[in-house]
Amino acid sequence: MSRLLIFVLLVTLAVLQYRLWVAEGSLAEVSRRERAVAAQQQENARLRERNALLDAEVGDLKQGLESIEDRARHDLGMIHQDEIFFQQIEEPPK
Repeated sequence: MSRLLIFVLLVTLAVLQYRLWVAEGSLAEVSRRERAVAAQQQENARLRERNALLDAEVGDLKQGLESIEDRARHDLGMIHQDEIFFQQIEEPPK
């Protein structure tokens, strides 16, 4: 009788250990999910910062002509009527 009880307790212990270390909801899975959550939080923080910069840029574009002029000069190469455009061409390295 005591051998049967010991056997049942050992089997129960083995099943519980399996669930603790390997099965769904195990310590390894919890650790893996915590790492995934931390990585996603970092990505969310990076995207929030980027969105804030884009929001500020949109606000600048809506409010002032100066920022529109800067974008036109930088992105499109536009100049004022009385300005002279000089283009400096660099030779490719040999």
